Amino acid sequence: MGFLTGKTTLITGAGQALLKDGAPGAIGYGIAIAFAKEGANLVITGRNVTKLEKAKAELESEYGIKVLPVQADVSKDADNQAVVQNVVDKAIAEFGRIDVLVNNAQASASGVTLADHTTDQFDLAIYSGLYATFYYMQACYPHLKETKGSVINFASGAGLFGNFGQSAYAAAKEGIRGMTRVAATEWGPDGINVNVVCPLAWTAALENFQEQYPDAFEANVHMPPMGHYGNVETEIGRVVVQLAHPDFKFMSGETLTLEGGMGQRP
Repeated sequence: MGFLTGKTTLITGAGQALLKDGAPGAIGYGIAIAFAKEGANLVITGRNVTKLEKAKAELESEYGIKVLPVQADVSKDADNQAVVQNVVDKAIAEFGRIDVLVNNAQASASGVTLADHTTDQFDLAIYSGLYATFYYMQACYPHLKETKGSVINFASGAGLFGNFGQSAYAAAKEGIRGMTRVAATEWGPDGINVNVVCPLAWTAALENFQEQYPDAFEANVHMPPMGHYGNVETEIGRVVVQLAHPDFKFMSGETLTLEGGMGQRP
């Protein structure tokens, strides 16, 4: 029996992805496993229905919780408020409550310089990340107020440190950080804490990048001082879970860098 048994966590971008050795290979999926181990029922979103269904089957089989997969994509030409409200309405219809919101979903055209960035590429990052976080926070707010819940948003070292070729991604992530701090101020009286995680983890996408573009990988991906990349479940997901724990309720508006020593800042 975990501390989230009988409670509900909504995680965006949580379809299943596996490393070549069969280990969890996506941050959202690693977070879902960590919450499932604490007994939380899950609402998971993503663009790929197959990955969502695979995640549902695995999580329900392994951990005895209930998972509601909902296909959702916040993008420039969509009715995004309706897309997000549909997810939240289905979550309430299925589980009757939302205790934790994890805004993990993000797409971007990484590697494109600021001078070469197109408006469509910029929109991709802003809509999938910043706007998605905005709409999910708005739609979940009444339910989080009822449960005195928690929000964990995702940003990146790309924004903190100005990584080359990640202008739109950095803009989206820094926007999320700013909005998080405002929410911490406005929602504190409602008993809702809101924090940010900046992760560095070994994922299936990174594994494929290393295999397909070894020179680019060596030039752009650097080993953290701790000597390994984060594990999506145990070193990223478990921290996200702790941010929803009552012991961390007084922490709000903060940014945690989970980068194995690479995320140092004043």
